[in-house]
Amino acid sequence: MPLAGPAPRALAFLVDLLVLMAINSALNFTNGRVSDLGTAAHLLFGFVLASGYGAVSELVFNGQTVGKKVLALRVMDERGLLLRPGQVLLRNLLRVVDILPLFYTVGGIACLCSRRCQRLGDLAAGTVVVRILTPSEPDVQKVLTGRYNSFREHPRLEARLRQKLSPLEAQLALSALLRRENMDTDAAVLLFALMAARFRELVKFPQEIEFGLSDEQYVRNVVDSIYRKAR
Repeated sequence: MPLAGPAPRALAFLVDLLVLMAINSALNFTNGRVSDLGTAAHLLFGFVLASGYGAVSELVFNGQTVGKKVLALRVMDERGLLLRPGQVLLRNLLRVVDILPLFYTVGGIACLCSRRCQRLGDLAAGTVVVRILTPSEPDVQKVLTGRYNSFREHPRLEARLRQKLSPLEAQLALSALLRRENMDTDAAVLLFALMAARFRELVKFPQEIEFGLSDEQYVRNVVDSIYRKAR
């Protein structure tokens, strides 16, 4: 997942700030005692509100606040594991440090110096903020147009191949074909040899069907069977 830079994170914060201001105004309107609190108590209330809003939102909405939702961002574990409640709470509690001395100066400097654009709260909690990509329909026509697929003569074996091949393996095979022209020749030969060997383990097509097929053409046939026949 692509990391979110300081700019989109700052915009998400501004959206969340507007939400917090609206919540604070609603509380002041419904409870006059809030506006009469002392300065220290009012600051404490603001910290609890800001931390609580961020923590609850990210826990309930899978790493997103309103601002992150609008900017298509999400908090994730930096190792790709399931985001834990303790991580969410820690990164939001340390927000009081990141926001110092004004407008996230400490957090902004930390993001610029961090390899993964992490503020101090993210570094302590082991989290990152990523951009959410909208999945698109794979463009198989670039690699399949005008190609004859001998596997189509055995629809039952094709069906078994679609059943056994994982979505990740199918995606990697399609990606390899799309990037074929940009690959080093030796690297491409090795890559398609490994892929073809893996696919041959899953389903055994008759030898007369496989005869004369290069490893790259074998992978191309597999991709055709997975993507085109499934439509």
